Amino acid sequence: MKIDIKPYNLEAGLYLIPTPIGNLMDITLRSLYVLENMDYLACEDTRTTQSLLKQYDIKPPKLFAYYDHNEAEKTDYIIDLIKLGNKVGLVSEAGTPLVSDPGFRIVKSAIENNIKIETLPGATALIPALQLSGFAVHNFTFLGFPPVKKNRKKFLELIVNSSETTIVYESPFKIMKFLEDIQPLIEPDRQVSITREISKLHEETIRGTTTELIAKFKKKKNLKGEFVLVIQGKL
Repeated sequence: MKIDIKPYNLEAGLYLIPTPIGNLMDITLRSLYVLENMDYLACEDTRTTQSLLKQYDIKPPKLFAYYDHNEAEKTDYIIDLIKLGNKVGLVSEAGTPLVSDPGFRIVKSAIENNIKIETLPGATALIPALQLSGFAVHNFTFLGFPPVKKNRKKFLELIVNSSETTIVYESPFKIMKFLEDIQPLIEPDRQVSITREISKLHEETIRGTTTELIAKFKKKKNLKGEFVLVIQGKL
């Protein structure tokens, strides 16, 4: 397979670069080109990024950590780098920056400083899970990860009362609690689709009511992977 790729000039600015969420083939040629031509990469996890660059034989630019707990401190640093004429890429550990991942702060600051921002399309977990659900896709709401304590009830009620399809992320350690918390609030026959390990070897989608899903998950041990829950709109 021969692909004719015409490189383009990259200016100083902020580049939002999606990376694979599972299968390493789920990266665009443009993303690889941009990764190869950055002066700096701000990484949610530098080890994961180094591994990806090595996989594609890309000589790593200067890497530094940019995650939830140092966003405020590193934002000004990134803005200063760009003002000095550098190209800075932002990469999550996996998937698209800002989508339940760090990045909001730096994008907001870049806009305020009239800095060029280029975002690349690419891998994300919520759209494949929505497609696999079989629910209405013309209107949907993405809510990210549920709060653990504060405002949790309000969050669940928002899902329960929505007429739109709703998408939520959850960890393997909290999936059962989420289902058990929402079960008494939701209609007994309302359907939920849960997809995990998207784009990986053990990708799996399980569908059913909250009662059926709780019963199924009780039989499973050592749950792994990020879970994407797609909840049917109010019946």
